[in-house]
Amino acid sequence: MKPRRSNLSVPGHVKKMHGKASVSNADVIMLDLEDSVPIDEKEKARAQVIQSLLDLDWSRKTVTVRINSLDTPFAYRDLLEVVENAGNILDAIVIPKVNSPGDISFTDRMLDGIEMNKGLSSYLGIEASIETAEGLLRSADIARESHRLKTLVFGIADYSASVGARLVSISGHGEKEEELYPGHRWHFALSRMVMVSKASGCLAIDAPYGNFKDLEGLRRSAIMSCALGCDGKWAIHPGQIDIINEVFTPSQKDIDLASKVLEANARATAEGRGAVAVEGRMVDQATVRMAKQLWEQAKHLQLI
Repeated sequence: MKPRRSNLSVPGHVKKMHGKASVSNADVIMLDLEDSVPIDEKEKARAQVIQSLLDLDWSRKTVTVRINSLDTPFAYRDLLEVVENAGNILDAIVIPKVNSPGDISFTDRMLDGIEMNKGLSSYLGIEASIETAEGLLRSADIARESHRLKTLVFGIADYSASVGARLVSISGHGEKEEELYPGHRWHFALSRMVMVSKASGCLAIDAPYGNFKDLEGLRRSAIMSCALGCDGKWAIHPGQIDIINEVFTPSQKDIDLASKVLEANARATAEGRGAVAVEGRMVDQATVRMAKQLWEQAKHLQLI
């Protein structure tokens, strides 16, 4: 799976932003039909997203579309029209506010039918946003519901509302937390989502940082989520991309250590030994898998 360090959310109805996004440094461009689009512009946004997917060059990007939540009258039309008209360009469909494995099952079966009908050769992925207490509680079942599932995404603002947490910033997206709570207020929720993601072979993506002018706050937030095991973070402004990419890019020290682990594992395998030792310490197969993941990411980013 290609790296998903920075995931830039772009309003679906704002055409001028689409071209800029396509040539940005973001790993993932998510054309949004949900929260960033006013109710009276939903159909216009859907048509504009389809047109932009067809007209612009997305070959250097992982491209996704966030449809409206499945409890709205817009979602099924989003899924049907976007995939029928531009499914060959997309990498994944993002499903917001996933509360049940049934949300994933519905999307999976719909995609089966559309792909068969249109003769699409690509196998579209699904990204599930975990944004409520119910969604987090059922996240393990959600993550195992379909082989299409690529990532779980933490939705901090809606999750905060679902558990009745105190609002400490206008956006509700992670800033000013240190003024209210000693430590990381969302440590458990994010860690649980990361655990479920990795146990299911998926990537884990952190929520956006709401104050796009506070770059140091963004850096702290990204470092924290990276330390917890997240593979990337959403961005709501192009100015956030470079910091997110920097934080989630493997360092040379990390790459060198991964190389040592992989070389030691290769020697042990060739010699018929099960035990792997690096710098005098035993290394288990979980560490070998992490080293492989990091090595592949570094190769994709042309760091090696």
